[in-house]
Amino acid sequence: MNAKNGMLFVVAAPSGAGKTSLLKELSKKNNRVIISISHTTRKPRDGEIEGEDYFFVDEKSFKKLIEENHFLEHARVFGNHYGTSHSFVESQIQTGKKIILEIDWQGMQKIKAKGVEIIGIFILPPDYITLEERLINRQKDSSTTIKQRMNAALDEISHYKEFDFIVVNDKFDETVAKLNEIISDPKTDHNRRNSSHDKFISKIMAQRD
Repeated sequence: MNAKNGMLFVVAAPSGAGKTSLLKELSKKNNRVIISISHTTRKPRDGEIEGEDYFFVDEKSFKKLIEENHFLEHARVFGNHYGTSHSFVESQIQTGKKIILEIDWQGMQKIKAKGVEIIGIFILPPDYITLEERLINRQKDSSTTIKQRMNAALDEISHYKEFDFIVVNDKFDETVAKLNEIISDPKTDHNRRNSSHDKFISKIMAQRD
């Protein structure tokens, strides 16, 4: 994956941070951006389209794809499997596209371990309460599941130092602009992770109590 103009990014975020909506808008604004479509064993949610949101497969098919080394990385999240197609990413990189993977820090580590050059961007909510409210307002999960997702979110946030850039999703349009700047110029210092993020994230973690 050494095409001159192509580049691979991971954009990660805790559930409810608004990642999917942000990336869909980003792909509309920047025609060089391609959002990688993952395979998953999760059932489709209302409005999700096969081949646009995910490739929906059953457990047996997913395991076969693993055996065939189809995935660049794969993981089990909340009881469902997710995987990134190696051939899809490779082909898009070679055409000079900016490929964005919506995976977590563990997936990013697996890719880096293979010697693949990758840039990590982590999206944060403005605070703990906003994150919880966004999960509730989605009306997709039970109160028990929301609690599980909040606990998982805090664990995910604790790995922010794995990433090169930190972007706080407070105002939607401004956040899309920040993401576009990073994707367009990965050498930018704007929103690059620094010591100021330590205090901000400590505050979010403290709000849990």
